[in-house]
Amino acid sequence: MAKGRKLSPDYIFEASWEVCNKVGGIYTVLSTRAHILQNVFKDKIFFIGPDIGQKKEDSDFTESASLLKNWKESALKNENLRIRVGRWNVPGKPIAILVDFKPYLEHKNDIYACMWEKFKVESHQAYGDYDESCVFAYACGLVIESFYKFTKLENEKVIAHFNEWMLGMGALYVKDKLPRIGTLFTTHATSTGRSIAGNNKPLYGYFNAYNGDQMAGELNMEAKHSVEKQAAWNVDCFTTVSKITAKECEQLLCKKPDVITPNGFEDNFVPQGAGYATKRNKARKALLEISGKLTGEYFDDDTLMVAIGGRYEYKNKGIDVFIEAMNRFRWSNTDKKQVLAFILVPGWNNGPRADLQNRLATKDKAATPLESPYYTHDLVEPQNDKICQYLRYLDFINQEHEFVKLIFVPSYLTGNDGIFNIHYYDLLIGMDITVFPSYYEPWGYTPLESIAFGIPTITTNLTGFGLWAKDESHVEDLSGGVEVIERTETNYFEVAEKIKTAVASYLHSGRAEQDKIRKAAKTLSGKASWEHFIKYYFEAYHIALKNAAKRK
Repeated sequence: MAKGRKLSPDYIFEASWEVCNKVGGIYTVLSTRAHILQNVFKDKIFFIGPDIGQKKEDSDFTESASLLKNWKESALKNENLRIRVGRWNVPGKPIAILVDFKPYLEHKNDIYACMWEKFKVESHQAYGDYDESCVFAYACGLVIESFYKFTKLENEKVIAHFNEWMLGMGALYVKDKLPRIGTLFTTHATSTGRSIAGNNKPLYGYFNAYNGDQMAGELNMEAKHSVEKQAAWNVDCFTTVSKITAKECEQLLCKKPDVITPNGFEDNFVPQGAGYATKRNKARKALLEISGKLTGEYFDDDTLMVAIGGRYEYKNKGIDVFIEAMNRFRWSNTDKKQVLAFILVPGWNNGPRADLQNRLATKDKAATPLESPYYTHDLVEPQNDKICQYLRYLDFINQEHEFVKLIFVPSYLTGNDGIFNIHYYDLLIGMDITVFPSYYEPWGYTPLESIAFGIPTITTNLTGFGLWAKDESHVEDLSGGVEVIERTETNYFEVAEKIKTAVASYLHSGRAEQDKIRKAAKTLSGKASWEHFIKYYFEAYHIALKNAAKRK
């Protein structure tokens, strides 16, 4: 290799629990990045995910009987590997391999014993999702090993990339069994860091004093922390997604990442031209109609719509701060402007509300509110739901003639929720502004998705995306498309007040100013496209291959 020339892989295997399995943000990372990688490594990149019996109508996986047929038949006959091969139905349509890992669960103790002997991974305190995750990771290693040997890739440059602690054992297995392969491990958030934040411990106030091993023991996270730490230390290239998470890795895993690989986005999810206006109008019409039928109020076309979305992590995602900010806005909205605030966060529900469905089936305007007119789907235990508890505590329950209404949509917006029947992106496009005031967020796809759709957003400096946006736009307020609010361990109410002020400022700005802000948001999102960020992955591939080449 000429000096300074980058090593590039001939084949890439990338494994994640979220391949063809939409659970969280990692799905978005992989599914949007797949397009550009498929263009570069046409059908030489293979995404490996769990075969969890996805229903055909819900799956974005299309099985193929002919794709990799000879290997698939050999793997079943000679190794009893139960796999399905097909295409992941995302832009680029890369090859996806789904593996049935459940047969290996009965061998988990043998797998764990091997991992202890070779890498000192401590699994004796394992519980919850640890077994399924690690056995799936092991099965991914078997898949890569089987394909590698069947296809005789010994003289090719091969990358095996594993995402998050759940796939750590897969990285270790490949490192041990296939030493010529360059192994890559990405942590999207350290398991111990997320647990510290999720258990209401002050992550930032005492950050430099935390010992990862000690905190993992205190929080009963030893097993997850151990496999994550050993994967980070043993792979050929260790990466994470943001500067804020890199610091977390150094402190809690005692390992500095080799490369920071920020999460990009592809705007092929975003409609253009007339199609954008059509989808925006459709979304706004649905939001206004459903809100009206639920609350018994009429909302005109100029109603300001603001939203928060993502996983139901009440503190980490800043849902509590969002509610507090909207409550403050409710009391300061003296000019009686209509505002609808939405919490688009899946919760524990029993499906759509029948009373709301009945109202939506008629064309008549609702004259009275439904009972509990602040959630759209039947919650299993509304009395124990944190969002509902706080709304009731604040008496923020959409009482008649209040001009700020808050509506909780506790369902996955996959197009068949029974109320909206519209996908999340196709509902997001109808918003005027979004708010994601996270306390703990390694990157932050939801605000990036928002600005990709031209919707300005408010976030915090405790997110990887927020720090990136602040560095990139050089603008402190919403005029740059993203307002990044300084959040600390103790300024909860100050953050809520700043959100209230920012939303009110946007509401009272003129149409021309709002259009300018929306344009700035869209422009900023273009700088976070995979076209700009994929270079960091190529750097990671180079490092992994270079280190693998040192092994005989």
